[in-house]
Amino acid sequence: MDEPDENKPPDDVMQARERVPGGTRRVPDAAFDLWLRRGLHQLYDGVANEVIPPELLRLIEQDRRK
Repeated sequence: MDEPDENKPPDDVMQARERVPGGTRRVPDAAFDLWLRRGLHQLYDGVANEVIPPELLRLIEQDRRK
């Protein structure tokens, strides 16, 4: 397994980069995107990982059969 490169930006920042004419790269809103993504994960990961109540699953299954 490769060792992480401390000088390499995180993958989510790398994905935010875009090509511009002349072959140079720029990171227009990478810092904001990273801040937003991390903030949303902090707020909602707990809720998204909660167990779905059996009654709700039953209602969803009933609706699918209609």
